[in-house]
Amino acid sequence: MDLNKMNNDKKLNLCKFYFTAGFALLPLVWAINAIWFFKEAFRKPEYEEQKQIRTYVIYSAIGAGIWAVILITWIVIFQLSREEWGEFADRISFIIPLGD
Repeated sequence: MDLNKMNNDKKLNLCKFYFTAGFALLPLVWAINAIWFFKEAFRKPEYEEQKQIRTYVIYSAIGAGIWAVILITWIVIFQLSREEWGEFADRISFIIPLGD
């Protein structure tokens, strides 16, 4: 979809939809929203809906960033503590490594 072919009201509605969809535990949608609408929010000449689009882009980037920090933290903690957690770690693992 080409944003240049859409009118400003439809751009705002699409940006708002992606922002709202991110609350369904879909941080990738927030990341896509922030990337896709960045130029529209910050680099285009000003228009009426741009301020709202800018707000959704900023909040989408913050939400995606928070999710990234949470996921990276969990992955590091799990990888460092997996052996100590024993059977519990095996039960929550998708792939159980073979070996000693």
